Amino acid sequence: MTTDLTPKQYAAEGRGAYQRKEYAAAGRAFTSAAQGYLAAGEALSAAEMRNNASVAFLQAKQSGAALQAVEGTAEIFAAAGDTRRQAMALGNRAAALESLDRLEEALADYELAAELFKQIREVDLRANLMQSLSALQLRMGRQLEAVVTMQAGLEGLKRLNVAQRLAKRILQSPLNMLKPPTD
Repeated sequence: MTTDLTPKQYAAEGRGAYQRKEYAAAGRAFTSAAQGYLAAGEALSAAEMRNNASVAFLQAKQSGAALQAVEGTAEIFAAAGDTRRQAMALGNRAAALESLDRLEEALADYELAAELFKQIREVDLRANLMQSLSALQLRMGRQLEAVVTMQAGLEGLKRLNVAQRLAKRILQSPLNMLKPPTD
C-alpha cells in the first residue's frame, strides 16, 4: 500500500482490493481512509470507512479487527440523524459479534437494526438482515423465532426471487399449524 494518499484514494484502494477478494488489504485501506477523514474533521465519512473496514475484515476472517473497526459507528450515525447508516452499522457490529460467538449481543444488535430498517421502510435491507437474524436464532436453538423472523423479513418484499418464494411457501406451513382452527 502506498503512503501519503488522500482518504478518497485509500477508499478507492480499499474498494479495488475488496473486488479482488484481498479482504485484509481492503480492511487496512479502509482503515487508513477512515483515519484521513477523521483528521480532516469528516466524522461521518470516517465512520462509513470504518464500516467498510469491518465488512472487509469479516471476509478476511479477522473478527476482532472487524468488531474494533465498527465500534462506535452506530452512535456516530445516530447522532447525525442518519438512521439508515446507523442500522447498517448495527448489522455490521452484530455480524462481528456473532463471528466472535457473542451471540446474545449479536442478537440484540440485529433486532435493533431490523427495527430501525422497519421504521425507515428499508424493506430490502431489512429482509437481508432478517435472514442473518433468523440464522442466528436457529444457531441459538430458537427454531420457532427463526421461522417467524424469516417470514417477517420476506413479508415486505415486493418482488421475490425463486428461492424467496419457495422459502415463503415453506415457512407458511408451520405458521398455519399454529393458527387456531376456525369454525
